[in-house]
Amino acid sequence: ASTSDVQDRLLALESRVQQQEDEITVLKAALADVLRRLAISEDHVASVKKSVPNKGQPSLREAISMTCITNGSGVNRKPSHTKNGLTLILSYVSTEGEYIKMFMRGRPITMFIPSDVENYDDIRTELPPEKLKLEWAYGYRGKDCRANVYLLPTGEVVYFIASVVVLFNYEERTQRHYLGHTDCVKCLAIHPDKIRIATGQIAGVDKDGRPLQPHVRVWDSVSLSTLQIIGLGTFERGVGCLDFSKADSGVHLCVIDDSNEHMLTVWDWQKKSKGAEIKTTNEVVLAVEFHPTEANTIITCGKSHIFFWTWSGNSLTRKQGIFGKYEKPKFVQCLAFLGNGDVLTGDSGGVMLIWSKTTVEPAPGKGPKGIYQINRQIKAHDGSVFTLCQMRNGMLLTGGGKDRKIILWDHDLNPEREIEVPDQYGTIRAVAEGKADQFLVGTSRNFILRGTFNDGFQIEVQGHTDELWGLATHPFKDLLLTCAQDRQVCMWNSVEHRLEWTRLVDEPGHCADFHPSGTVVAIGTHSGRWFVLDAETRDLVSIHTDGNEQLSVMRYSAGRRVCPGHSSYITHLDWSPDNKHIMSNSGDYEILYWDVENGCKLIRNRSDCKDTDWTTYTCVLGFHVFGVWPEGSDGTDINALVRSHNRRVVAVADDFCKVHLFQYPCSKAKAPSHKYSAHSSHVTNVSFTHNDSHLISTGGKDMSIIQWKLVEKLSLPQNEVTADSALSKVPASSIESVSQPNGPPPPPQPFSESAEDGSRVSSSPTLVENSLEQTGEPGGDHSEEQSEGDSEDLAEPSAEEPRAELPADPHDAALLC
Repeated sequence: ASTSDVQDRLLALESRVQQQEDEITVLKAALADVLRRLAISEDHVASVKKSVPNKGQPSLREAISMTCITNGSGVNRKPSHTKNGLTLILSYVSTEGEYIKMFMRGRPITMFIPSDVENYDDIRTELPPEKLKLEWAYGYRGKDCRANVYLLPTGEVVYFIASVVVLFNYEERTQRHYLGHTDCVKCLAIHPDKIRIATGQIAGVDKDGRPLQPHVRVWDSVSLSTLQIIGLGTFERGVGCLDFSKADSGVHLCVIDDSNEHMLTVWDWQKKSKGAEIKTTNEVVLAVEFHPTEANTIITCGKSHIFFWTWSGNSLTRKQGIFGKYEKPKFVQCLAFLGNGDVLTGDSGGVMLIWSKTTVEPAPGKGPKGIYQINRQIKAHDGSVFTLCQMRNGMLLTGGGKDRKIILWDHDLNPEREIEVPDQYGTIRAVAEGKADQFLVGTSRNFILRGTFNDGFQIEVQGHTDELWGLATHPFKDLLLTCAQDRQVCMWNSVEHRLEWTRLVDEPGHCADFHPSGTVVAIGTHSGRWFVLDAETRDLVSIHTDGNEQLSVMRYSAGRRVCPGHSSYITHLDWSPDNKHIMSNSGDYEILYWDVENGCKLIRNRSDCKDTDWTTYTCVLGFHVFGVWPEGSDGTDINALVRSHNRRVVAVADDFCKVHLFQYPCSKAKAPSHKYSAHSSHVTNVSFTHNDSHLISTGGKDMSIIQWKLVEKLSLPQNEVTADSALSKVPASSIESVSQPNGPPPPPQPFSESAEDGSRVSSSPTLVENSLEQTGEPGGDHSEEQSEGDSEDLAEPSAEEPRAELPADPHDAALLC
């Protein structure tokens, strides 16, 4: 046979072997998916068998079955010392009644004990039977990451937001979550078997100021179990990029950290052993990849460089790519490999370069050496080439930065087709091959789009693009509203897990509240302005301005009053059921009470309100909730608190990426709590849905919205905290199409203040605002340590509490902020 015939036969055999390997991978993934679904079904059957009927919801009086402290009983009179200073929890008897006093940063906080507490000693605070299980994560981190969207053979898209790695099946509308990380996930890589995944995180700090070390976790995408943790004590600041080896079937893992020297390490990840380590450069490194056929070759690229590394034993030898007659780019943004082993790079100048290995004359006494040199240049995009995606059929997808184009290239790197991502979705950060002729796109405005060249794009994932604080849940529908620094106001459906509508307002939103009728929602901003939107149509109802300071909290109730009295900014407030009293907290740890009916006057004798049954409980300071404060707190550790409508539990958002669930009331120091991790930034807000079936939490800088399901402890099988294999289903019809005119919610609509303000201002809710006159007693400190709860469980949500009658006219209520 001729040489050409032999080569053709070899190529055919190689193609057949590759096809068989792909088929084996798909079969493995399919089998794993079947086993996963079987396990979920078995867990569901077990949970149904263990489920018990609801026993009803206890009244507040039943929940607080305690007795008063007698004069001179000396309960809790011993001070507790902490490393952050002295914290005192003392009980006293005065002419006004029994009270508890704690100190925060040296300031006393006095809390009067309710009359139905006969003996404070008898109060016992335990872990609540309810637990939380992560059901849905809204959002995607595309703003400052790259190459972080992939499609698994199971049909799931894998990506990350905050410290959660999400596996999302867009056809079945289900999510699963890997929860092993302790802080922001920054990068991910897929093993050649398409089942195992490596994800890297940044460094963090726990509540005691101890560093949380950056590391890489290798885990199984079927069982969601952690297989290996790599690099504890090795990486600095964070993990920037990583990649599995291909030529040896994924035995090794290479990692670039975020230190000044951008250290390159090579690991035998199964043995957890480091094979080699070397400094790369002080410049930014954007990508690292193993060569697919040369097991000892690693390539890195970044700011004005591309390095070709030869790995031998425990040493790494560097050769720098020489641009020669070609213009040296400011950034080599991405790289991929052609079928013949050549290296393809995309750079900030919009150029693709092909680097081929050539043999050079050997030095005396040494064998021939191969170096990579440029043999072809292709102008690909206007602006940068931000991502390269080699497809299974050998063709190439490229994603541009400035031009926002996806271009399909044939085997000879000639452009075949292109499509532009609409401007409202941002620039392209990641491109991955999808099913059939589809592809997935991650964008800088935190969208994940699914598209084809023929049909355009449809939205699969979206979220906020800047720090997120504002959260409100609808009073009787499965809706939640968020507002953030990106000026977006978003209404979400918590059952179908999709966006109902979004609107762009003139200023960053910071807080929000629904009118009791649910027809309108108020948005507070940093400048003292607040907007009222129609909750169904998102139309602007009115705009108001009250002062020029940030609005931290908004609450609807009847009438308009001004309540002067706090000596610092107000942080939280709650209304009494008869709308006659307000309880408020301030930035200097005060708890004040207001008589709204008589001109919103400050109530000097605070013991008069000790038996008030508050409609909501969001104040972070008070007798019923002071046990939530951690030991040694400086008063800023808790950002938000909310009591469930059935008065059984309290949820807390803290500054250490944690959501806590306490029993209510929580009136003892060092109260135990269930603790949950999903956020990677300070948790800014929490709110229960109208029927207490779910809790919603928001992250600050991580821009995430996490939906937790309240579950019963008894009905949940024992699972790892890091392995959340429960599936949350929603109708497939909830997919939002951007290529169909009636598919997605309309794009954000900026509005003009003058356009709608004039004619509708008079019919809007009025505002009860606070001024900052110095009056009343100062607040104080408390420091309790929280005990950690059990692992998360699965159960039925608690029963819905009957809803009170709502006013017929949404403008019969006023707003307090």
